[in-house]
Amino acid sequence: MQLIIMNKQQDISYFVSFCIEQYKNSKHLTGDEAMRQLDSFGVLDYLADNYEMLHTQGHQWILEDIEEFIKIRQKS
Repeated sequence: MQLIIMNKQQDISYFVSFCIEQYKNSKHLTGDEAMRQLDSFGVLDYLADNYEMLHTQGHQWILEDIEEFIKIRQKS
C-alpha cells in the first residue's frame, strides 16, 4: 500500500514539474520566475490537488486552465 502511495506522489510531482516547464516555456520565463508566479497564485497546490482530473488533459488545455486560474486569483 505504501508503494502505491509513493508512486502516486511521484506521478503528481512529475505532473506538476511538467506543468511548470510548459508554463515557463509558453511565457518565456526562467524556472525561478515561473515558480514564483505559479506559487504566488496557489497554482502548484491546485495542480497537485486536482491531479486526477488535470493529468488526463492535453498540455494546451492545462496551460489555458492555469491562465484562467491565475486571472480569477488576480481579481480576488
